[in-house]
Amino acid sequence: MKVVEKVGKTIDEAIELGLQEFGVLRDEVIIEVLEEPSKGLFGLIGSRPAKVKLTLKDNPSRRVNRFLSDVFKSMDLPVEVSITEREQMIHVNMEGPDLGVLIGRRGETLDSLQYLVNLIVNKDQEVRHKVILDVEGYRQRREETLQKLASRLADKAKQRGRSVVLEPMNSQERRIIHTALQGRDDIYTFSEGEEPFRKIIISPKK
Repeated sequence: MKVVEKVGKTIDEAIELGLQEFGVLRDEVIIEVLEEPSKGLFGLIGSRPAKVKLTLKDNPSRRVNRFLSDVFKSMDLPVEVSITEREQMIHVNMEGPDLGVLIGRRGETLDSLQYLVNLIVNKDQEVRHKVILDVEGYRQRREETLQKLASRLADKAKQRGRSVVLEPMNSQERRIIHTALQGRDDIYTFSEGEEPFRKIIISPKK
């Protein structure tokens, strides 16, 4: 946990200096008063400033940032991380040069890292959070690619009159395919197989 000690003419002034250094609000820190201010003799001699210790409270977003920072440091990879937290959802976008290594083949590395981050963030926690990792909008581009693929293969299944089998995908990508085609009345989709080799079948309706 991050800790800082500050001094000021008053306790509030010392606290404010600590909040400014952390860049957080008052309810995001634990405050301990180390020394009360004293005016000293005649208000001049032996005067003493206030001294406080501020400890940054732990939260899911900070656990995410701390874990990722350690990973990137060990990889000697410069990455700029931006985190947005809303209710129990935490979205993390990462930017930097040569981040293809974080994505991997069809996002496999990114999915593995996301899995690890979710384990770390939710360990021994009563309230669970879902963390979504992204690299410079990769997931949005991948979703658009899968939607186009779904439409093209659905047309193919209808034209040929037989099922089309897609390559194995993770549950998130399978969900994109199912959602993209759920409004069509000429084909239907289902999944078969065991993880991590579970795949989608697109079949024409008879």
